[in-house]
Amino acid sequence: MADTSYLDWPFLEPRHKAHAETLDTWAGTLGPIDHHDTDNACRSLVAKLGADGWLEPTAVDPADPKPLDVRTLCLSRETLARHDGLADFAFAMQGLGTGALSLFGSDAQRDEWLPLTRSGKAISAFALTEPQSGSDVANSTMTARDDGDAWVLDGEKTWISNGGIADVYTLFARSEDTPGAKGLSAFVVPADTPGLEIAERLETIAPHPLATLRFTGARLPKSALIGERGQGFKIAMSVLDVFRTTVAAAGLGFARRALDEAVTRVTARKVQGKPLSDLQMVQAHIAEMALKVDASALLVYRAAWAKDSGAPRVSREAAMAKLFATDEAQKVIDAAVQLHGGDGVRAGETVERLYREIRALRIYEGASDVQKVIIARQTLDAARA
Repeated sequence: MADTSYLDWPFLEPRHKAHAETLDTWAGTLGPIDHHDTDNACRSLVAKLGADGWLEPTAVDPADPKPLDVRTLCLSRETLARHDGLADFAFAMQGLGTGALSLFGSDAQRDEWLPLTRSGKAISAFALTEPQSGSDVANSTMTARDDGDAWVLDGEKTWISNGGIADVYTLFARSEDTPGAKGLSAFVVPADTPGLEIAERLETIAPHPLATLRFTGARLPKSALIGERGQGFKIAMSVLDVFRTTVAAAGLGFARRALDEAVTRVTARKVQGKPLSDLQMVQAHIAEMALKVDASALLVYRAAWAKDSGAPRVSREAAMAKLFATDEAQKVIDAAVQLHGGDGVRAGETVERLYREIRALRIYEGASDVQKVIIARQTLDAARA
């Protein structure tokens, strides 16, 4: 681990520092991860993370339910992302996929699934996006029809992380005739539910398990409903309110790694017998990168601290963290590629991989433009109040 001074900031407690340092040591033992076979790589990572106890913070313990510790989640994602994007992905989806169960699930739902996901024995996924509704969740058209003793699902979900390898999906569908956000409900859907099929596997510039799911008359028991009927939008937003900050933390982890790689490069590489780091232009790049990393970290751990301190909602703080940390990470990584010269775009180089990994973080769980809308609305509403 390079710069660890941030672990002593007042946002964090000694237990958080110990967690980050121990996880960093563990992640260093993973060895090379196969990014060409992401399905098996993610299965293996989830199993390893679970076996060694690192997935326990991703969901509440049904035997002793306590609020999710967002700072631990953020430190975990930052640390794992600095080592490898797939390791971060495997960890993150166990939390996002079961977030609705942690926050709103019944005792029976928690007892059935959370011991499995926290131990790495089951893989989870979060099925919210549809072909015609990405950030516009309220425009969801997938239906959940009340059929007496069952719910019947029809429709499609797309860009679903862990689609095709998940054992359980948290899914949102329209259960009411009411248009907009008030008509949605949340459900827990086992992957072997009849009527659920993987319609398409999706390839991206940074390979991850992604798929389009198709539901045709898929029947669920009434007990599959998470929380209250018609409260799906509220549940989805509450989950994102917790986990959106962790996306910012992953971006921060990518940026830290890029800065470390850049510093190593410019101190070792020589031009006319002198290190690149002697050049003022290079020093300016390093200074700007360090500034972006620290500013991002302040926003990330402020948002996480606020949530852990009991704030009912941190939509503004989380949006600021995600917008700034992911956008600035893109700039930090781009600068690292530039400082590496031709090697920066060579396939297999660390900074080349980071360049591909960071782009999706500025889109999923609310694109950067959506975060600006959230921040503006929250600021204006506060001024009016």
